[in-house]
Amino acid sequence: MRKIISLICFLLPVMANADVVQVRPDAPDRHIVVKGDTLWDISAMFFKDPWKWPSIWNINKDSIKDPHWIYPGDVVYLDRNTGLLSFNGKGSADSSNSDTDKFNPRIRYGLSQHDAIPSIPYKDLKPFLSQPLVVDDASLSSAPKIVALQEGRVILGDNQLGYVNALPADQGNRWQAYRPGKLFTDPETGEVLGREAIYLGDVEATQFGEVSTVVATKTKLEINIGDRLARSAPDSADNYLPRPPNKAIDASIISIYGGVSLAGQNTVVTLNRGARDGLETGNVLALFSKGKIVKQDGDEYTLPDERYGLIFVFRVFDKVSYGLVMQTKLPAQLLDRARNP
Repeated sequence: MRKIISLICFLLPVMANADVVQVRPDAPDRHIVVKGDTLWDISAMFFKDPWKWPSIWNINKDSIKDPHWIYPGDVVYLDRNTGLLSFNGKGSADSSNSDTDKFNPRIRYGLSQHDAIPSIPYKDLKPFLSQPLVVDDASLSSAPKIVALQEGRVILGDNQLGYVNALPADQGNRWQAYRPGKLFTDPETGEVLGREAIYLGDVEATQFGEVSTVVATKTKLEINIGDRLARSAPDSADNYLPRPPNKAIDASIISIYGGVSLAGQNTVVTLNRGARDGLETGNVLALFSKGKIVKQDGDEYTLPDERYGLIFVFRVFDKVSYGLVMQTKLPAQLLDRARNP
């Protein structure tokens, strides 16, 4: 059996500062962790601001990089007298007879790092972590291009051959096919922010040359002559640490993935702010709908913007970023605002 050393350090004063974290009035006394739980989900059961779970669990930025510390079967407790969270690890080798244990390093038997629960739902992000989403004109013009298909075909299907020009041999043999999509522009300034890259599928180079040969290993959409290739990135994710941005952010939703006009929970949206504006992977932003204009006795009044949800930024480019809608009371719409929570 493999031994996984887990550093478990999370005991916090949740009631010490109501502005930091507030216990939900309907919070349970305890929760047994099950497969499919996330740290965000568990925190939402106990507290009104689940995105603040790094404070709730007293986890720091370094320890979350090795997050193998809570597993299905572990029991999380809320002490209503002290407002403290504690937990008793079912898989620990030194379980005590008390209802709760202090969080000391312990050995887990028979558990691998893959058994540990993630911070946010990885399954909802997985398709977007490695696929190309935004390209600039320079990258587009120099990207390898499919110039022909096997036996005069017009569509490249699974296990079929295609031929690509300018495919570098020193960047591996795993590539992704994409098609340039709509142009992203800033709704306020008109600045061009980049072009959406529509993921089509995966190909593998089998022979390099002036014109290289590739075989399609997975097709999601039709791959045609003229489509471009980008290097495949590892299909993996950090165990993201939610946190507010370090500087003031005021962004707009400029696109909803899939070409729809409304976004619900677990939908991916595009923002018109990126790394140059101070956004980082893991930032949490609050969603606001534009205040309505009402008329009363011949006068017009603009109501305040209404906060209705939270978005988690999981992939950042220079001028745009992608976020997952984590919580929402209303459908998110184009041009809704995303600001510091």
